[in-house]
Amino acid sequence: MGGGLWRERFGSFFTNRWLVFVAAMWLQSCAGIGYLFGSISPVIKGSLGYNQRQVARLGVAKDLGDSVGFLAGSLCEVLPLWAALLVGALQNLVGYGWVWLVVTGRAPTLPLWAMCILIFVGTNGETYFNTVALVSCVQNFPKSRGPVVGILKGFAGLGGAILTQIYATIHSPDHASLIFMVAVGPAMVVIALMFIVRPVGGHRQVRSTDGISFTFIYSVCLLLAAYLMGVMLLEDLFNLNRTLITVFTVILLILILIPIVIPVSLSFWLEPRAPEEETLLPEPQKQEPYRLRQDSSELIFSELEDEKPKEVDLLPARERQKRIAQLQTKLFQAAAEGAVRVKRRRGPHRGEDFTLLQALIKADFWLIFFSLLLGSGSGLTVIDNLGQMSQSLGYDNTHIFVSMISIWNFLGRIGGGYFSEVIVRDYAYPRSIAMAVAQLVMAVGHFSFAMGWPGTMFFSLLWSNCKQYI
Repeated sequence: MGGGLWRERFGSFFTNRWLVFVAAMWLQSCAGIGYLFGSISPVIKGSLGYNQRQVARLGVAKDLGDSVGFLAGSLCEVLPLWAALLVGALQNLVGYGWVWLVVTGRAPTLPLWAMCILIFVGTNGETYFNTVALVSCVQNFPKSRGPVVGILKGFAGLGGAILTQIYATIHSPDHASLIFMVAVGPAMVVIALMFIVRPVGGHRQVRSTDGISFTFIYSVCLLLAAYLMGVMLLEDLFNLNRTLITVFTVILLILILIPIVIPVSLSFWLEPRAPEEETLLPEPQKQEPYRLRQDSSELIFSELEDEKPKEVDLLPARERQKRIAQLQTKLFQAAAEGAVRVKRRRGPHRGEDFTLLQALIKADFWLIFFSLLLGSGSGLTVIDNLGQMSQSLGYDNTHIFVSMISIWNFLGRIGGGYFSEVIVRDYAYPRSIAMAVAQLVMAVGHFSFAMGWPGTMFFSLLWSNCKQYI
């Protein structure tokens, strides 16, 4: 009996959606290696004799690789998610591994266009990590998409600071070793987690513990960011010995592992959920009635979206929900009496799941696409040229600014996910308002960069990194 209970608990642990979420956070820590370009570009520039224009072209190749996720999204629809992760890990290993061989003289020097291709291929591996992590966790947490996406994208930004700290522990004098870590580190983590990060059953369940779990995750995130910031400042202001740096790195790894407490406690220590908490039953014969009711509700919702007055969308959130509930009740009654014919919708509505082809024909998709393209470009320019900018202002150690921008990146993405959800749910404003405000604040940081005032590098990085809210 005891052995069977433990086997059941272990089975529950490996199918727990919080385990998937925590593993996706670790996976995303390796999906922000593109932000380390500011640290590795001076090494490439010095080893290969490039000028600033050539380094800028490498930065463009990196940005394209980080942004072109069409192939990753397409492969995730036809391949298992673990296979997509394996493809991304191989791309990352081959791309940046070859760059490391060229920079260290272990491979023949390649022309600039070939180096651009290698960096494109290596950075494009990140898109597979991003896609698999987001697809899995958004399906597992459909009612908490904003916080989930914000936390996952935040860890993608924090990856640069994490790898920089590990690099400071292992290979600090050898700057080319950072490229080796960028090539090998993410591949090792992805291979270890590729069978864990996937959609799991029971994802429609809303538990009373979800709020506490998200609060715990947010607390760990803030603690991690504060710790990294403190360690970074200590390493910059004082000449710390190798032992102390190693201790700091071990504590960092412990903080990264702390969120595993959530799935462990939910699977092994908390009491099993009550039957009334079940909203998705695993038996196929019990799923079918639910599916039929869901289809009927979706048809009514489709009709409601088509027929509701336009002024309803302009009402405050609570009033709008009340009006929609009234309209839905009337429509259900009319459909039951045969007074109206509920028509079949031709495609999904906003907030529902879209296939790739369905999204490509929607104006909303292209509005978001061009907003991101135009709004994030200036921030990426700062990140790509951060090493050269800090050197031009008289700073010798560029790693501190790369780590700092990774930390602000992390906090910005988490804050963007949280506050945009508050804006939408509580105040019924579109997320694009937060995007516009972030763009204005980022312009202040860019202006400060352009002026080149003494001592404003830290201030400018803070404001310029509002790109992460976009």
